[in-house]
Amino acid sequence: MPNLDKFDIGILEALQEDARATNVEIAERVNLSPSPCLRRIRNLEKSGVIRGYRADIDRKEVGLGLTVFVEIKVGQHSRENSDAQQAALIAMPEVTGAFLISGTADFLAEVVVEDLSVYERFLTEKLLVLPGISDIRSNFAIRTIKTGSPLKLPQR
Repeated sequence: MPNLDKFDIGILEALQEDARATNVEIAERVNLSPSPCLRRIRNLEKSGVIRGYRADIDRKEVGLGLTVFVEIKVGQHSRENSDAQQAALIAMPEVTGAFLISGTADFLAEVVVEDLSVYERFLTEKLLVLPGISDIRSNFAIRTIKTGSPLKLPQR
């Protein structure tokens, strides 16, 4: 992990607020001149702190009306099974987030699809056919309250 100072934190906060802000605008906000600001942004990108830039798309506006949180339990715990499940989840475009967790399940996946019939196909054709799965539980989001929020960054 890179050692982030107050300028780096300020740059990250500015980019989380508006990733389309110009370097000059960001530099003014964090009280740096444009050249050092751009250098810092490039270093944050190169080090992996900034993983990319993307649009925040309204799911419902593009016809993705169903969000499901899927708890996945594997039957045989091994490094190979875990790696295989992780690779499978990463490869599924319907999975927008996936986590290895503790508790009653082993994985938690956020799945975003058009509707219940599409989710049923996803469940039966993609999830239930994965080897080593012993249980799957689907939790349907009734209403989205908050998504895609900026990270609360530590202050330096």
